[in-house]
Amino acid sequence: MRIVTWNLWWRFGPWEERQKAVLAVLRELRPDVVGLQEVWECGGQNLAGWLADELGMHWAWAASDASDRWQRRIGDPTVEVGNAVLSRWPVVAQEVLRLPAPEELYDGRLALYTRLATPTHEVPFFTTHLTSAIHASGVRREQVTALAEFVAAHRGDTDFPPVVTGDFNAWPDSDEIRLFGGYKTTPVVPGQVFLDAWEYADPAAPWATWDPANPYVGPHSPAVRIDYIHVAPPGPAGLGHVRSVHRAGDTPTGGVWPSDHTAVVADLALPSADRDTD
Repeated sequence: MRIVTWNLWWRFGPWEERQKAVLAVLRELRPDVVGLQEVWECGGQNLAGWLADELGMHWAWAASDASDRWQRRIGDPTVEVGNAVLSRWPVVAQEVLRLPAPEELYDGRLALYTRLATPTHEVPFFTTHLTSAIHASGVRREQVTALAEFVAAHRGDTDFPPVVTGDFNAWPDSDEIRLFGGYKTTPVVPGQVFLDAWEYADPAAPWATWDPANPYVGPHSPAVRIDYIHVAPPGPAGLGHVRSVHRAGDTPTGGVWPSDHTAVVADLALPSADRDTD
């Protein structure tokens, strides 16, 4: 099962050209499931819906309840922002968690849960987008606490481990990432841990998902990894084990960078019945 997570930078920059570049990258990757953040909806059109139609995938979407804070940044009150999931398989359930934040930082960050019906297993799949303020580690700790409890409530009776993707806006050694993982410190939910898929990456591989080599990031930012695919420990016979992981969307496509973030791509172990079914 090929998993992708990607923050698509909403309607910032040359968004019409960028969305074509995003589509080109996803076409080449041929993912089974994609977690998307900063997805736009406007005038009955939705970026995730357009991508799903072009790629022949199912999709689910959840809008922020504070899009006005985003809209002021581009001067357009008609554009919504939210998270989305694209899936090769039907989405049979979904639910939204509004992430906690103090009023001065609240801009409608959320987590979207979907349940995906593969031929042999249902997959609990989540995508999220945490508060971005660099000083807000304490807020993100509260958010990952709520997220871990949300996952525990929805992981259900399936052998496939929960997969949690998203832009966590946090360094790998931060308190919030350690807390969510639950294997370098006490987990939020007793017994529930999540492995950072990047632990399986080639140590020599490019790793920054927020990279000053990208002109949308700017030259004064440090190179950091803030986008994640987290997977619970594998199920029977290694089901859901991380086989490989790498970046994507990390160069211009058609003359334009697709987003200010790079994508993260992970291949998880899946039964042959699921791999071979279109």
